[in-house]
Amino acid sequence: MKITYSLLFTFGVAVTLCSTHAENVRIAVIDPASGPFAALMLNGTKSMQLSVELVNGGKLAGPHTLEVKQFDNKGTVQESLVQLNSAIDQGYRYVISGGSSAVYAGLLGGVNKYNERNPGKEVLLLTHSNADPDLTNSKCSFWSFRYSPHAEMYVEALTTEIAKDPKIKKLYIIGQNYALGQSISKATTEYMKRKRPDMQIVGDDLHPLGQVKDFSPYIAKIKASGAEAVTTANWGTDLTLLIKAANDAGLNTHFYTYYAHSFGVPSALGKAAEGRVKNITIYTANNPGFVGKEMVEGMKKRFNEDFTIMSTYTVVNALAEGIRKSNSVDPKSVAFALEGARFRDLNGDAEMRKADHQLITSMYITSWVKVDGKGIRYDQENTGYGWKIDKKIESYVGAQPTTCQMERPKAS
Repeated sequence: MKITYSLLFTFGVAVTLCSTHAENVRIAVIDPASGPFAALMLNGTKSMQLSVELVNGGKLAGPHTLEVKQFDNKGTVQESLVQLNSAIDQGYRYVISGGSSAVYAGLLGGVNKYNERNPGKEVLLLTHSNADPDLTNSKCSFWSFRYSPHAEMYVEALTTEIAKDPKIKKLYIIGQNYALGQSISKATTEYMKRKRPDMQIVGDDLHPLGQVKDFSPYIAKIKASGAEAVTTANWGTDLTLLIKAANDAGLNTHFYTYYAHSFGVPSALGKAAEGRVKNITIYTANNPGFVGKEMVEGMKKRFNEDFTIMSTYTVVNALAEGIRKSNSVDPKSVAFALEGARFRDLNGDAEMRKADHQLITSMYITSWVKVDGKGIRYDQENTGYGWKIDKKIESYVGAQPTTCQMERPKAS
């Protein structure tokens, strides 16, 4: 693969070799490798593996190399803790997880307890996708970093756009019944009341996570409500089946989504969703200049899959930069180096806020459109359709205050 300077040096730093002995830094990815959400999360692991290859090839971690290994948590908190203990026993000191926010919260509790009992042998936990706001508010930890916006940041940006459309007078909310879906539902209702008090919330459904096989009853309710728009934070098979049911029922309502770009969903969108499904995201391959095309084309060449989770690239590069900057592979030293870091990501300028370890970054509102070979060069899942940028939302728009009261260890 041809690797360009712009991708390898995204963080805007010259590569300087650390003086420490070269080590292989092993990263445990604790996410589903089986079950209904396995394909989505394995896609994220593959993009991290590709990112690691780019990091190692460019010596972005100095003389050190990174390595990623998947641990199957089967999507449950209990199994995640089993896999965490297994990884720690095998000498892993860096863990990445990006599936369920409830799972991540469980892992965070486990990491916090372990680190408290084992000073000098700490473990660092990072996420590229978990969006529950509490993870960087009431549950914030020195040992945890989030490299994507949280739910309320996304909601702030997306509801601002929905509120601008005078044709939308009735809005329907549907989501998965767990921490993320609940927080999205609550925030959407609150924010729309503030931004468009005339808008009616005509439905607010929460359904079991990964258990619904037929969404036609929910689509029937949406049709009966008269909603001009639907918003959903569903992901994985829950979003795929929801969109399929809407297409099968001929529901022409606009959908405002958070994860329609994610693995497996584009195949369900098809022509019926053209111009009708919108998605808020931090990255699309069809950006000005096609920044990140090495990842996009590399994923296709290596795995015949799409690059769907930009923050998998971000978290790997950030970790490499933390190692290089701290001149250490020790998690505590690296954590201090990661705090407050400002860098150039694939979507522009970004900052890891020191107060709560929350990434502050820009976002895009995108629409599902037909590839034209020009501005829309990359499709998804060989559908002939991809995402067009409607609007870039600067980082300050979605940024939210934090209630985090972080306790920090003493620097070494």
